Amino acid sequence: MTGTRTAPDPERATLDKAASENFPVAPFFLPRAWRDDLMAVYGFARLVDDIGDGDLAPGGADAELLGVSATEAGDRLLLLDAFEADLRRVFDGTPGHPLLRRLQPVVRRRALTPEPFLGLIAANRQDQLVSRYETYDDLLAYCELSANPVGRLVLAVTGTSTPERIRLSDAICTALQIVEHLQDVAEDFGRDRIYIPAEDMKRFHVTETDLSAKTAGAPMRALVAYEAQRARDLLNEGAPLVGSVHGRLKLLLAGFVAGGRAAVRAIAAAEYDVLPGPPKPGKVQLLREAGVILRGEG
Repeated sequence: MTGTRTAPDPERATLDKAASENFPVAPFFLPRAWRDDLMAVYGFARLVDDIGDGDLAPGGADAELLGVSATEAGDRLLLLDAFEADLRRVFDGTPGHPLLRRLQPVVRRRALTPEPFLGLIAANRQDQLVSRYETYDDLLAYCELSANPVGRLVLAVTGTSTPERIRLSDAICTALQIVEHLQDVAEDFGRDRIYIPAEDMKRFHVTETDLSAKTAGAPMRALVAYEAQRARDLLNEGAPLVGSVHGRLKLLLAGFVAGGRAAVRAIAAAEYDVLPGPPKPGKVQLLREAGVILRGEG
C-alpha cells in the first residue's frame, strides 16, 4: 500500500512565516478579532514580498491560484500584475487566492482602502527594476512604499488612525525596514540588491566588492554603525506612538519598537559585522526592551 502525499497549503506556508519576523505580528494577548484581522493583513504583505523575492513555495500553487501558467510562474512582474488584479477583486468581486479571500472580510469590516496594499505591490515591482539607491532620501521613498503601509494598516485595523499616529508609525516602520536591510546585507547582495545608499558607501570608502566578503572590515563596520544609528533615531522618534494608545494595543506597538531596538542591539553586539549572517536578538533582549518602553524610560 502506498501512502498519499499531501499537497502543500500555500496559505499556511505563508502565514507560518510570521514566527520568524523581527516584530510580533498577532500576539496572543490581542483580542481574537484583531489577531485574525492582523494575520490576514500579514498574509497579504508576506505573500507579495515572497513574490517579489522569488520565494514562493515550490510547486507553483500560488501562481496557479493567481491564474498564471507554470511556464510564466518565474516572471515576477507578471505575478505581481496578477496579484494586483486579484487584490482589486478584494474590493470589487471575488479574489482567487485564499489569502486574498481571507483578507476580503477584513477590508469590508475595517473599511480599509486599496492604497496601502497597492503601495506594497509597488515596492516589490520597484525591487525588480531598481537594485541600488543613490541617496538616503531615495531609500526613504522606497520605505514609504515597502514598510510604512504596514503600520498604517495596523492603525486602521485597530481603529486608532490619526495624522500624528501615522507620522510616528511611519518613523517606526521605516526604521524596521532599515534594520532588516542591515541584517540582510549579504542575502540582498546575493540577489543583486543593495539597500545601503551609494553616497554613504562612498563616504565610508566601502565598495560593492566589500559586500561579498565573508566578514566585514573596519570601513564596512563603520558604515553599518552609521546606518544603525539612523534606524535607532527613527525608532526614538516614533516611540511616542506607544504612549498615545492604551491597553493591549500599547503592548503590541511596544513590541514593534522593542523588536527594532533589540535588532539594532544585536547588530551592535556583532560589532556591526553583518556579513556572516543576520544578527538576531534573543527573546530576553526583546522583552527587556519592551519593558523599558512600557515604563516610559525610553
